[in-house]
Amino acid sequence: MDTYDSGIEREYRERKKRSSFIALFMGLLGLNAFFQTNRHHTMPEWVPASLAASYLLLAAHVLLYMRRARTLVGARGITARRALTERSRSWHEIYDIRAEPVPNTTAYSRKWITYLYDTDGRRFVLPHMDGWQLDDPPTEVATLKEAAARHRGMGWEQRPEVEARIRRRAGHHKAWERAITAGVIALLCGFLLWLVLRFTTPHPPTLLLFLWLPLGTFAAVAALLHWRWESQVPWALRQR
Repeated sequence: MDTYDSGIEREYRERKKRSSFIALFMGLLGLNAFFQTNRHHTMPEWVPASLAASYLLLAAHVLLYMRRARTLVGARGITARRALTERSRSWHEIYDIRAEPVPNTTAYSRKWITYLYDTDGRRFVLPHMDGWQLDDPPTEVATLKEAAARHRGMGWEQRPEVEARIRRRAGHHKAWERAITAGVIALLCGFLLWLVLRFTTPHPPTLLLFLWLPLGTFAAVAALLHWRWESQVPWALRQR
């Protein structure tokens, strides 16, 4: 973190390098997966090609994020810069900044993530304001909020209507996460079924198992969970 003389100007970027062992392990894991998929010559050519392209895109995104991502704090507000995009909020649009513990974390994972919440209840992650780069994220956030108070022109008191929006958006975000998880599980089950069908039928339904099954599962679970969550939200809140 770089702090400047004005008291509010800050830049949070990657300073503590992550373990090279983890990067090496992920690289070897990707190469092994690519090698294993190419060993099965009966697999359609688009499957290993798609997996290789996805892995390369993911690796490029991670490398670009490590180089470019940072959180910029100034007198006008906060900007979160990611690998390819930026999101900014002025101080009067910022409702709160919260360092939140990561549930069920492992020894090699970050323990804290810092979120910016705007007055519409939306939130996004502030890069490198986490347990990897900061020794004490909650204290850092408290110090930042204290320094930013005069730029906001108001205190950091909680407002019930904004808290309700936050809970609503959090519920929908959780629905998307669970739908993605369901789609991944369906893809893995489809892959296992495809392996079995390879030995029992000359033409296993590859497109169905690798594409339509996970997509259909994702769409169905997402629709169900979003409907279930929205049905619990008061009608007045749905109009916002």
